[in-house]
Amino acid sequence: MTLDILTPEGKVFSDTVYGVQMPGVTGSFEVLDKHAPLIAALSKGVLKILKDKQTESSYEIQEGFAEVLNNKVTVLVEGAKEL
Repeated sequence: MTLDILTPEGKVFSDTVYGVQMPGVTGSFEVLDKHAPLIAALSKGVLKILKDKQTESSYEIQEGFAEVLNNKVTVLVEGAKEL
């Protein structure tokens, strides 16, 4: 699936990934390949990108939203920096 992380300053991350773990406002959740369509509010916290089953990277994100549609995850946040 494809993951895009966007901030008001521009695109922070764009690549094909295995999965992504995000800090939702009611708790953390994970999206994997072929996930059902979803829109979720995100809280400030750590977003983990699973590039494959063994490789991951993390971003500290501010509040925002995530959309999952047609095997693409779009994360729209106020700010993000790689950890």
